[in-house]
Amino acid sequence: MVELTREPDATSSPALRFGAELRRQRRSRGWSQIKLAHLLGCSHGWISLIERGKRTCDPHLAVKADEVFDTGGTFVELYRRIKTAALLEGFEEFTDCETRCRRLRTFELGVIPGLFQTQRYAAAMEAAAVERGSITQAQADERVSYLAARQRRVLEQQRPPVIHAVMCESCLRRPVGGPEVMAEQFDHLEALARRPHITIQVAPFSLAEQRPFLLPVVLLTLPDHSVVAYAESQLRGHLERGRNAVAALERDYDQLQVEAPSKTASLAKIRAARKDLE
Repeated sequence: MVELTREPDATSSPALRFGAELRRQRRSRGWSQIKLAHLLGCSHGWISLIERGKRTCDPHLAVKADEVFDTGGTFVELYRRIKTAALLEGFEEFTDCETRCRRLRTFELGVIPGLFQTQRYAAAMEAAAVERGSITQAQADERVSYLAARQRRVLEQQRPPVIHAVMCESCLRRPVGGPEVMAEQFDHLEALARRPHITIQVAPFSLAEQRPFLLPVVLLTLPDHSVVAYAESQLRGHLERGRNAVAALERDYDQLQVEAPSKTASLAKIRAARKDLE
């Protein structure tokens, strides 16, 4: 099998840096992609994709690569950089708290909350970011994969947290991915709303200036009963632990819950939005 000699720019992304180092280590030993694939327990086609930065390896392969090449953690560190680059700064700290929380309250504006997104909805969001040049395809794939793992950790655990989600009506009216993707997403929202520990409300446009939040926010009640808040800007996420700041957000959220339509009325809004797709 003849290898392409054109080298991608390894400085352009962490995934390419990982692939370039894998290729360098392999070639320094005179190994083919087929031999390395045998040593790592994967296909040589997968090795080719990783070396070109077209796919991101998993953490187990990174550990195995360090063992095969005796590189003392080089590939594990390169993998960590891929994972960190794919996520917004501060997001990993938030998801750690999210996994441990016993109560989760969220307000979302414009898009379906991440925990409730279908894979196709999430993939459509990330595909748009790739088209804009904001992230690479490898980073998009990592984000979708990370979201799926995050959903399993939170929603499918033996004792899931009590979740209260208020979505602005704009979340239902933005046709992410097109009608087919949105129809599937609405069906998924209905299924989630039937779970005893999940409450979904839709804040209508008519709330206007009475809606207390201008940006998305998440409130997490941890096992020790402390509450932390999470919010994002375009560039980074921030976890707020200050008692006074969090208490103010809790008061606003309580008001939002009172002002938003009931669970039954909100479900009717979701069904109406789905019907409008037809």
